[in-house]
Formats: sequence, C-alpha cells, structure tokens
Amino acid sequence: MKRFDMRAFLLAGCALMPAAALAQTTAPRDAASQEAAPKAAQQPPTISERASKVLNKVTGNPLGAADTDMNRVLSALADLDPKPIETLSPEEARKQPTVADAAKALLTKEGKPTAPEPGVTTKDISIDGPGGPIKARIYKPDGATGPLPVVLYFHGGGWVIADLDVYDSSPRALAKDANVIVVSSHYRQAPENKFPAAHEDAVAAYQWLLKNAEAEGGDAKRIGVMGESAGGNLAINVAIAARDKNLQMPAYQVLVYPVAGVDMNTASYKENENAKPLNKAMMGWFVEKVMRGDQDKMDPRIDLVGKADVSKLPPTSLITAQIDPLRSEGQALALKLEQAGVRVKTYDVQGVAHEFYGLGAVVADARRTQVQIAEDFKTTFGAAAAR
Repeated sequence: MKRFDMRAFLLAGCALMPAAALAQTTAPRDAASQEAAPKAAQQPPTISERASKVLNKVTGNPLGAADTDMNRVLSALADLDPKPIETLSPEEARKQPTVADAAKALLTKEGKPTAPEPGVTTKDISIDGPGGPIKARIYKPDGATGPLPVVLYFHGGGWVIADLDVYDSSPRALAKDANVIVVSSHYRQAPENKFPAAHEDAVAAYQWLLKNAEAEGGDAKRIGVMGESAGGNLAINVAIAARDKNLQMPAYQVLVYPVAGVDMNTASYKENENAKPLNKAMMGWFVEKVMRGDQDKMDPRIDLVGKADVSKLPPTSLITAQIDPLRSEGQALALKLEQAGVRVKTYDVQGVAHEFYGLGAVVADARRTQVQIAEDFKTTFGAAAAR
C-alpha cells in the first residue's frame, strides 16, 4: 500500500490524492510502508443510454472519477431510478433504492448468487434504550470457540434513512474476516427523533455491550467500535463518551467516511456537489431533518473537527472515499486525532464513492479495504489478549 504524509497533504490544501487504489498513512511516522501494485488500466463499461443520461444529470460526470467496479454499481443504481432524496419526505426517502439494492441487481444481472456468503450466523435482539427498545443484530462466525472479541457497529443513512438490513454486508464481512462477534445496533432516527437521540442510543448500546458481551460469547475486555457515515460519527462519539463517563475505553475504532464537520464548502463538497450516492443537497436535507436548530450544528458531537476534544481516544482506522463530499472533513478529523496523540491509520480509497465499503461482493477496492480493516482489528485484539 502506498503511503503518504497526511499532515503535509492536508496542510497543502487537501488537493486530490495520488492515483493509488488505497493510500495509507500511519502514526507513528516510522511505521514500515507497504507498496500496493498499481491498478491496471481499465475502460469504463458500456451502460444503457437511459442510465447514462440519469447519471450525468445528477452527478455531472460520475464516470470520470469512478473506477470500473464503481461505474457498474452507479449504473445499476441509476437503472433502479431512485428519486433525489432531497426532494422527498423521510417516509418516501426510506423507500428509495439503495446502493445495496444496486449491488444485488448487478449480481442478479451477472447470474451470481445474491444470498449472504456462508460462514456467519445472525440473531436479532432488542436493547433497552433511553427512548425505548433499540433493534440490534448479532453476527457470529461459524464454529467460533472461546470468548471472541466484539465490535459494536453503527450503520449510515444521515441519521434519517437506512437500517440493519441495508447495512448488513459490512458487519457480516467483519465477523467472518476478523473472527469477531459484531453487534450491529440501530438507533432512533430523525425527524421523528431529532439530535441527540441517535447519539444517546449509541452510548446506551455500548453500555449494554459492556454488560452483556460475555453472555453472547464475547470477551468483554476486547471491544471495538465501528461505523459508516453518520454511524462513523456515532462510533467516535461512543469512544468520547466512554472517556468522559469513565467507562471501559474501546480497544480500537474504525471510522468509515464519518460525518465529522459542519462546513459544506470544503474542497470535497465543491468537487462532489452533485455526486452520487451522496451529494451536497442530500447532506443539507439530512441536517434539516436531524437538527433542532443552528445551535445543534455547534455541538461537539456534530462538529467533531471544530469543537470536539479527541484526546485520549483509542487507536483508529479512518477511511475516506475520493467521490464523497465528506472526504475533506474525514481527512481533517484524522489530522486532528493525530495531533491529539491518537495513533491513526488512514485509507483514502481512489475511484470509489460514498457507501463503497459494504460493496465487497462487486467492488474490488471495497473487498480489499474490508480485509485490511479486519487485519487492523485482529492485530489490536491479538495484542490485547497477549497482555
């Protein structure tokens, strides 16, 4: 994997990353670098004329930056004819085709199985939360013996849309790849339950896990947190709450293109103003549905980059995507964590869009990143077990 200097990169103005499939930086700086083989030159696939028109209408030129695999997913999503989220009610938005639907449609079109890969069993449970029961799903690798490490996972969706089913593939892959138990926790969503309802539920889920990990076959001393997008924001806020409430600190946190700031005029917002599956208008729609007023935007749980205290947090892997309005704030958060003394590994994945991470079945970069994150967790949990 190609390594770059995150500090110098960000201070230079967050220009486009080098064209490496997966770029990595770690702290401390003297960590050994790994070189990734360059990606073979590929031609964008031919897509239907209607899909092409839809894509160009909503994203300008999405195929220009997306790699071949991501092109195929964006094309499949366009063929499902989703309506712009920012024009819909929350109820309508929750019924729109998702990237997960596009991946399934693509697999079906190519004659490939769409059922989840074997090797993981699941169990749906309910967690007592401050606003009522919280739905959760436990993923366990088949044949697991002995207490396993546990990861608490939070899905994305702008705190408004999506659920455990939409984001099933990410926790399922992690359970199998890292040989860990994953608890995927839902949370109250806006506008029915505005900020900070989701954050309160996330902390409640973590407190539940600390008490119940052993009963589920887990090792209560080896617990991590992970989230995607809005869920990435919840994951780091769980770690912050654990520090501030004197709870057991997560051993590791993985933040996948997290919502980390309130500035919608960053370089990545400008570059990806009309991108798919996430764009600037959608983020504005999420903010309007979630926040009670402008004062919530100033809350450190939302403005992580500007106002949060991120000191004394666990070692972190932070993933950003090239075609994502959240890329700049994710990179800024990585720098802030590093400056606070937190050990950070960053992965800026080129040629892919927001929500790519769960697309391991159809996007090669997603699968490579999933495997790398599993290794990050295994390394951390292995070191904890040796102590």
